[in-house]
Amino acid sequence: MTPPDGKEKVPVFRAVHHALRREVSKIVGICLAGAIVGWLFDHALLGYSVAVTLYLGIQLRHLRALRQWLEAPKYVELHEPGGIWGDVFEKLLDLQKRNRKRKRKLAAIVSEFQASTAALPDGAVVLGERGEIAWFNKAAQAMLGLRGQQDVGIRIPNLIRNPEFAQYFTDNEYLGEVEVASPINRGVRIAMKIIPYGNNQRLMIVRDVSELRRLETARRDFVANASHELRTPLTVLRGYLDMIEPESRGPGPLAPWRMPLNEMRAQSTRMESLINDMLKLAKLESDVDAKQEVLDVPSVLTRVLEEARAMSLGSHTIEASIDPELFLFGRETEAQSIFSNLVTNAIRYTPPQGRIEVRWFGDEEGAHFTVTDSGIGIADDDIPRLTERFYRVDVGRSRASGGTGLGLSIVKHALQRHEGHLEIQSQLGQGSTFLCHFPPHRVHRAEEPPEKSALAG
Repeated sequence: MTPPDGKEKVPVFRAVHHALRREVSKIVGICLAGAIVGWLFDHALLGYSVAVTLYLGIQLRHLRALRQWLEAPKYVELHEPGGIWGDVFEKLLDLQKRNRKRKRKLAAIVSEFQASTAALPDGAVVLGERGEIAWFNKAAQAMLGLRGQQDVGIRIPNLIRNPEFAQYFTDNEYLGEVEVASPINRGVRIAMKIIPYGNNQRLMIVRDVSELRRLETARRDFVANASHELRTPLTVLRGYLDMIEPESRGPGPLAPWRMPLNEMRAQSTRMESLINDMLKLAKLESDVDAKQEVLDVPSVLTRVLEEARAMSLGSHTIEASIDPELFLFGRETEAQSIFSNLVTNAIRYTPPQGRIEVRWFGDEEGAHFTVTDSGIGIADDDIPRLTERFYRVDVGRSRASGGTGLGLSIVKHALQRHEGHLEIQSQLGQGSTFLCHFPPHRVHRAEEPPEKSALAG
């Protein structure tokens, strides 16, 4: 590339001009010498013509050599004529040397890339513009069952015949990754992610996630089994407390134990809530698909709001704006968990005389459920971690109000089961807004509005 100031142009143009001037002087000299020799023999024009023909023959010879060299530069050597052809051949040979150095450098880079990629535990497959395989490492060969050079040039969807992967590949968006069974071993789960780069090229990364899924299954089963096992001793404890507590209310010998027994009952109730939430979360994480149907969300929200007002005991202003014709395709128990947990959290973290607003509405982007409160708010650093299990912003306040730290985790997983996502907006000391977004294909409009449509109050 020529610099803007053009300083490097001057020596180049000067050298070219000098070479052309020498070549023109050479042509004039040859023609003049031929004319003089012909004049001595009384045939000046013939001598001039012979000189021009000789010069043209030399040029054709140089052109022939150049053409042969361009056809096979490895097997034909350029001779070193003088004049302008010598300059041209010299520049071409110099350009050839630079190109060879560049090729060796690029070859070394490619070789280093292939060597480093081959050592990766994850599979790597380089795909061309049409999705054809250009290169792959040993890990990809082992996980996908590729057959060396035989599969190079074959489109990857023709080798991985899985509907989920085919959809992921044809979408051309490559958001996230797709998880499928290995084409050579159905018991192995692999996760694939495609990364576009360069000129319509793509790099596909393949990971074996079988062990990770086994660990998740073991953890989920452990939580579910442990929660079930804890229910039996807890039921026994609750039974004895139910027997003893009435005796502590009178003047009898158990009267001094009234406060400890009340605390034991409160803690057993909290433990029961915790076990129920753990079982609910384990069920949400399981692969068993519960029956889905069109849910009368306004009716569900009616029950949730009635429970919320009973829990608040009139100490909060709860307002609702509900679209009575907006239904949702999903699972009723999970949808109720979403709504109930968010409304309950708003009551727990909003001081008395605070205001809570619940909305259920739809637009072109789908259906939306929002809960806005005037409570204590959440710091920006805490918002990304709110959906973690047992994470609490205010531990003391959460435990005092009966919170288990699993409510927002349940909301997150239940939303994922409905292809939705949770958005949290909050300012410390000014309240919070929790927004649940459901995709348009799950939204249904009721032909006739349900009778219970007056939900505000």
